[in-house]
Order: sequence, then C-alpha cells, then structure tokens
Amino acid sequence: MEFIDTHSHISDEAFEGEEEQVIRRALDAGVSIMLQADTGMTEREATYKLCEQHPGVLFPMLGLYPGNVEDNWKDEVQALSAWRARGPVAIGEIGLEYHYRPETANLQKEAFKAQLEIARDWDLPVNIHLRDATEDFFEVMDQCRGMQLRGNLHAFSASAEVFERMRRYGEWYVGIGGVLTFKKAHIATDILRIPMERILLETDAPYLAPTPLRGTRNESANIPLIAAKLAEIKGISIEEVASVTSANARKLFAL
Repeated sequence: MEFIDTHSHISDEAFEGEEEQVIRRALDAGVSIMLQADTGMTEREATYKLCEQHPGVLFPMLGLYPGNVEDNWKDEVQALSAWRARGPVAIGEIGLEYHYRPETANLQKEAFKAQLEIARDWDLPVNIHLRDATEDFFEVMDQCRGMQLRGNLHAFSASAEVFERMRRYGEWYVGIGGVLTFKKAHIATDILRIPMERILLETDAPYLAPTPLRGTRNESANIPLIAAKLAEIKGISIEEVASVTSANARKLFAL
C-alpha cells in the first residue's frame, strides 16, 4: 500500500534534530510522499532545503499562512516569485484564520485573493486553511470566479454542505486528518456524503495527532491510523482508501 500525506510540517521546530528519523518512520509505515506546507519567510528556507535533500519524497508548497498575515503582507507575497523555480507543487497554505487572528480579517482577505491570483498565473493548485471564516471565504471565492482554480480544503472538519458549495468553484478536494478519529467529531458523519474521489489524507504534523495518540506530537507515520478510520466509516478496505486517496493526490498536485 502507498499512502500520501498531503499536508505536514517536518521543518517545524517540534522536529528539530529528528527530521531524518521522522521521514524514515513515515516511509516504513508506507507513506511514500509527504507534502510540506509553507507558512512564510521564516521557515521557508529550511522547508525547501529539506525537500531538496529528499527528492521524490518531500515536495514543497509555497505561500503565506493567514495567521502570519501582517501589514507587510504585500512584501511577503511579492517574495514568493523568487521561489517559483524551486518547484512548489501548490500555493499553500493560504486562506483565512479568524479563530486566532480576527483582527486581521481584511488583510487576510486581501492576501488570500492575491495568492489565488498567483495560483492562477502559475497554474498550481491551492492548499486552503480555513477556520471560523466560511462566509468570507466564499465571498473571496466569488470574486475569483472564472480563474479555474483547483485545490483542497486542508484539515477539513466542516459540513458536507460546505464541501458541496466548494464543488461549484471547480475541482476541489478535502484533506482528512486526525480529527476524523476524535470522539464525537462531526466529520465522521459528514464524510459519508463526500465521495472517495474527492478525499485526500493528511496529518498536519506536528499537530492534530489521531486517536489513540491525541495530544502527542503528530507524524506522517500516523497516516495509516487515519486511513483505517476512514475505511471503517466508509465500509471499504484500507487498501482501497490508500489507492484512491493516493491517486487523488497525484492527480491534484501532479506528483
């Protein structure tokens, strides 16, 4: 079986000095590819260096995380072009984060739209972070109709209705992670209404470790736990989950 982790942060300080062991554990668990989400200039060099040390295994994204959007966001977004030649597979993680940063909502929407325009111009998918900002998110997406955007909603825990709204904007997927395994998680019910052909697996490591590891540092090696839960809910084999979600990831991110 092959698994693909479509969103992790192995260059995060939580893994400092252990990156090689973390990657090896993931490979041993059958996770052959790990996409690395970008958050801004402070971590970018470390992320890209790690990806270049592991070609064919780690792939970088490129973008300004909404929780890092400040008054200087235009400088941050302008700086993205210098990294284009280093092979990002997506613009991300970008989006809106109102849970922790509601005071920067207007700046976030501006930065988000600007990065969607980059995705259009570079013909890349987008990896979306969305928290407590659903209506503003769709407001921005309405402004970008006609751009032929594609991508995924990462760490998806919203309703099936949100997914259905998203499908009106093109080729969109949901990234399913450890939250699926949490007790009383609504996504465990809503995922029944989302077709396998639109589901990706992810960890968001080092965050959101699945049950029974909840509260510990997450790793890409935990993808099989998420896959097993998805297989149980969907009533299919874990082999089918691995096959379909990996094919989805390869298609969306041109891996």
